[in-house]
Amino acid sequence: MHRRNLALAILLITSPLIAQTKTIAERLGYPADSKLLIVHADDLAVAHSEDAASFDALDKQAVTSASIMVPCPWLTEVADYAKAHPDADLGLHLTLTSEWKTYRWGPVESKDKVPSLLDPSGYLWPDTPQSVGALKAEEAEREIRAQIERAVAMGIHPTHLDSHMGTLFSRPDLFAVYVKVAREYKLPFLAFIAPDTPKELSSVLSNKDVLLNSVVIADPSVHPSDWNAFYANAIKDLKPGVTEIIVHLGHDDAELQAVTVGHADYGAAWRQRDYDVVTSPEFKKLLEYNHIILVHWSDLKKLLQ
Repeated sequence: MHRRNLALAILLITSPLIAQTKTIAERLGYPADSKLLIVHADDLAVAHSEDAASFDALDKQAVTSASIMVPCPWLTEVADYAKAHPDADLGLHLTLTSEWKTYRWGPVESKDKVPSLLDPSGYLWPDTPQSVGALKAEEAEREIRAQIERAVAMGIHPTHLDSHMGTLFSRPDLFAVYVKVAREYKLPFLAFIAPDTPKELSSVLSNKDVLLNSVVIADPSVHPSDWNAFYANAIKDLKPGVTEIIVHLGHDDAELQAVTVGHADYGAAWRQRDYDVVTSPEFKKLLEYNHIILVHWSDLKKLLQ
């Protein structure tokens, strides 16, 4: 599933498919009809600009969670932040693709152990459809384990797992690897399923997994002039349960413009807009007015313990 299509056909596995005796809200000590929200920043470690904007939003509690791309060059900066902020809610954005035009990265694992992950230039495949057609599940598992171990070795204590560009949601065997590894590390994981997803994916899950009820993410159909309205409507339309709003934060500066050159979608200006929205007083007021309770992936992690 390409990142651009991620929001177009997302449907989370929820209680109709997997029965829970109590809702997550109740298990966390809230009334059953509570509207719980994780405001989540993707793509830490891609660039200093991305990190700076995300750290600021975390410090201001404008976002409650973020996830890290371990193969990316600015990982050490994120590790320093994690050690200085041990309560920061930082998960891992498991990465099997490298999508930018002139700014690329390879795997954490030795290349000779994960050859199916590599495009002809020796980097990770640039897009999800290409990677899904080439990846061997056992090599994908080897790589995501290496990413987790690298993060832990650098002093990062992940609160959850999710998948960059949805690659691990794109094939039943990849999804099974993702779920298996998350369970072994006792980490909650983001799991979202499109309406036409085969039962091979949903059958992997059990009632012991902690699953969200919905996900919100801006997609390229949202015009820049409608950015504030998109998020305002998303907040007003939240239903009881646990929702995650995924944002991509950054500053529209020379570094991020160079990283994302040729990509208007999820590019530097896009990330500046997301940062401006979630750190605004208006966004905070919207949450308060609509009685939204902000929660963290670390709260969900405790339910597994």
